[in-house]
Amino acid sequence: MNKRTLFPVITLLVMSVLNSCEDKKFQTYTANVPEYMSYDDLRKSITAESPREISRPGKIYFKGNTIYINEFMEGVHVVDITDPASPEQIAYIPVAGNVDMAIKDDILYLDSYTDLVLVDISDPASPFEERRIEDILEYTLPPYDPDYPVAQVDQEEGVVTGWVVKEFTQEIQNNPYPWPMYAEWNVVSFDMSSVPRSGGGAAAGSAYGVGGSMARFLTYDDYLYMLQTDYKLKVVDITQTDTLPVKYDKYIGSGLETMFIYNDYMYIGSTQGMHILSLEDPDSPFKTAEYRHITSCDPVVVNGNYAYVTLRSGNLCGGTADLLEVIDISDKYDPQLIASYNMDEPYGLGISGTTLFVCQGPNGLMVYDASSPTTIDENQLASFSDIQSKDVIPVGNFLFMIGEDGFYIYDYTDINNITLTGSIPVTSEE
Repeated sequence: MNKRTLFPVITLLVMSVLNSCEDKKFQTYTANVPEYMSYDDLRKSITAESPREISRPGKIYFKGNTIYINEFMEGVHVVDITDPASPEQIAYIPVAGNVDMAIKDDILYLDSYTDLVLVDISDPASPFEERRIEDILEYTLPPYDPDYPVAQVDQEEGVVTGWVVKEFTQEIQNNPYPWPMYAEWNVVSFDMSSVPRSGGGAAAGSAYGVGGSMARFLTYDDYLYMLQTDYKLKVVDITQTDTLPVKYDKYIGSGLETMFIYNDYMYIGSTQGMHILSLEDPDSPFKTAEYRHITSCDPVVVNGNYAYVTLRSGNLCGGTADLLEVIDISDKYDPQLIASYNMDEPYGLGISGTTLFVCQGPNGLMVYDASSPTTIDENQLASFSDIQSKDVIPVGNFLFMIGEDGFYIYDYTDINNITLTGSIPVTSEE
């Protein structure tokens, strides 16, 4: 190439670079900017600590003489209830990003953002991390301010622990929209305003723990069932604790919130309805039916031929109704609504024989005789309006209840004289 031809080529390259620079556009806007925890920090070995005050109670789980109370997104309080009149906090397990839990034998399964942590609880007072299975759970994002867009998320930075609303500058290229468009993320909607052989209603003293109606983790047979994101169910084989191989990972429906297992069937509550899945083959559930209702939050519990569902309005799930619905599930392929009752902001619920416990958040706890499913509202047994109630676990003659203001134990041996036996208060973070 001679000098005559070289000059035009160089000129052309310079012009191309200049044009390229001119094409670059930057936009500054107010957005939800992610805050990260590095994977190294997330995966530091868990060491049990001495008890600490409960400040943001989440879900509860029962096994043996112990109650496990989630400290929302931070860990688990271990409470000895050998003496129900004097529940004693005996340990605290710090687990970053923890919301859900389940138990089989002496292993407590805990979510920790993208990881699943197995904690040995053979001695509940001295729990320790036995194993961590990395990246087995979906990468999810905590809730963000819907009034602002979400800035770019970089998974390589670690897990997103929260957001800061602030100005953010980013390069955009030929984007006709006022805000950058990003791929969809799995956003966790934490709404804590959030059985034979199973964790949904296992008998006291069995290998399985008992979860409340808000549970998204349950153990059954040799498997751990987990609702992942808001649309699919993941099943892992917990007999192989070294790897916990995933046996099932499929779409079930949108808006999945809670699960309950009863007599070889799983009942999944969603914002649109209730899904019924057969566990005839525990590692490969199949859907038999879907009962649909108006859009609302939807915990579900089951006893006999009936499923009891609460629908709540004015929350992240949407909807405008506050109801208790009773569904006939005698035909697992054709569930039928048989009764609906107005409630005041219902949350979790529990059923023990024919006794139905319904949490109503700031409106307290309601207790009903449900022996006649079509006249439940005419058979109220008790009302406790001076407490905050979110979820319950009835076991034997005791009711374990969690609310924003504390953990409570009620004795309902005499159903006509339900008494508070013990409690642990919640300490405000403010």
